[in-house]
Amino acid sequence: MRRRGKKFLRILFFYIPTGFVLFTVLWVLLLKWVPVYYTPLMAIRSIENFSDTTYRTYKTWKPLSEMSPYIARAVIAGEDNRFADHNGFDWIEIDNALDAQKKGKKLRGASTISQQTAKNVFLYPGRSWFRKGMEAYFTLLIETIWGKERILEVYLNVAEMGRGIYGAEAAAERLFSTRASKLTARQSALIAASLPNPLKRKANAPTAYMNRRADDIEKIMRTLPYPDWMKINSKPRAEDK
Repeated sequence: MRRRGKKFLRILFFYIPTGFVLFTVLWVLLLKWVPVYYTPLMAIRSIENFSDTTYRTYKTWKPLSEMSPYIARAVIAGEDNRFADHNGFDWIEIDNALDAQKKGKKLRGASTISQQTAKNVFLYPGRSWFRKGMEAYFTLLIETIWGKERILEVYLNVAEMGRGIYGAEAAAERLFSTRASKLTARQSALIAASLPNPLKRKANAPTAYMNRRADDIEKIMRTLPYPDWMKINSKPRAEDK
């Protein structure tokens, strides 16, 4: 009995955790180079809309190099100003959110682009402590293995940007009848303005609030410092002036 107990404990506390870590590290390592074609959220939305014959999933993978630099700048300006500097967790925003909660204000979101990418690619929507813990774990993995450029590339390919619309290329085609490489600063800002709730906020039919939010995002886009790989020195096209 004692041997069986030791064997069970060894399996529970050594083999299972070790196997989990090895599997997830290899999974993340593979996706450093392989495009992410499907995510748990896409599956969930398909199930939710199973009886709706008009529902379609629109997604086309595009490398970051084939996207307008404006869309990368816009999501950073709108979602995660300190993306290039943090280690996956924006502790300043987390502290601000906790302070707001203590004062009885509505709980603010403090998820970074890295956290959102980890959730979209590897997990499911939810607010349980277990899922939050797994989100933190995968966030650390992708920050360590992928790096910022790959994280942003994956995010811009899997983020939900409308009903059945995932990624910048599908959003450009379905919302603005263009390509991700041709998105203007304004179109990019409107997409970023819709991201907190893309099922209700439509980038191609913005409300007055969304237009004001897009204005703010464009202002931030012009002042934020960007890493070299985001083509910081690229000139705006004539239609953006």
